[in-house]
Amino acid sequence: MNGILPLWKPRGMTSHDCVFKLRKLLRTKKVGHTGTLDPEVSGVLPICIGRATKIAEYITASGKTYEGEVTLGSSTTTEDAWGELVEEKKVDRTITRAEVEEILQSLTGDIVQTPPMFSAVKVNGKRLYEYARLGIEVERPSRTVHIHKLQLLEEWNEIDIDDPSFSFEVACGKGTYVRTLAVEIGNRLGYPAHMSALTRTQSASFRKEDCFTLENVKEFVENENTKGLLLPLEMGLSHLPKMAISDTLAEKVKNGARLEEPEDWPESKEVVMEYQGKVIAIYQRHPDKPGIIKPVKVLFND
Repeated sequence: MNGILPLWKPRGMTSHDCVFKLRKLLRTKKVGHTGTLDPEVSGVLPICIGRATKIAEYITASGKTYEGEVTLGSSTTTEDAWGELVEEKKVDRTITRAEVEEILQSLTGDIVQTPPMFSAVKVNGKRLYEYARLGIEVERPSRTVHIHKLQLLEEWNEIDIDDPSFSFEVACGKGTYVRTLAVEIGNRLGYPAHMSALTRTQSASFRKEDCFTLENVKEFVENENTKGLLLPLEMGLSHLPKMAISDTLAEKVKNGARLEEPEDWPESKEVVMEYQGKVIAIYQRHPDKPGIIKPVKVLFND
């Protein structure tokens, strides 16, 4: 089995739980996910099977889209609805749609975020959530992330002060913490806030409508039709530029040869080398030898 299984992760399971269950269902060890989803978050989780595990990092690094909800008036230790209460402040003024939209616009593009304590970021070899569970606060490294789109989802003119929540959609780059984004929106409105709901609707080129549930997978296995679950690994690299190569060149590429840089080589850092519609390898310019390209990954060498 080689390919990508677009899974709809249910709430209540970790991404690793899903991988463990799929290894048992599909009876294969070469299974890997493409970016952790918190246990209470549902949504698109592409799963790489077999050779496709070689490209998991490219899917992880691609953009993602979420639908979430911000609730004003309270903040929590985890920045979502499942943490302990930290601060409360009743919403006591009129907040208009225009004011919120202006803040969302100001948070579009490159922004700096500090990862929450309850996150998988490593500091001194230990994950932040491990420190958090011990009640230890450590200095967290800030980082720049990119927000491609941030917009409101529902029609309203003013926030209901008795139920100060609103839904949004965000398309963002790798490393973005949507929980932290929700908190920042609240800060800019002058209130503590947390992310009260979140669903991932797209990861790389994989969308909600492409996905199978774990129950679907079980049915496919019982019907001995597991190939119907998998999409070609090429879909996980659809965001990279491609170069079609000849028979002669394909043999060299399969063997991981260094090559002279073609005149029409794209400006992109990494380029997919494709033979008869199949991805053979990923190449990049040699860092030390001008005019030479070298393999980053060889995916098929048979």
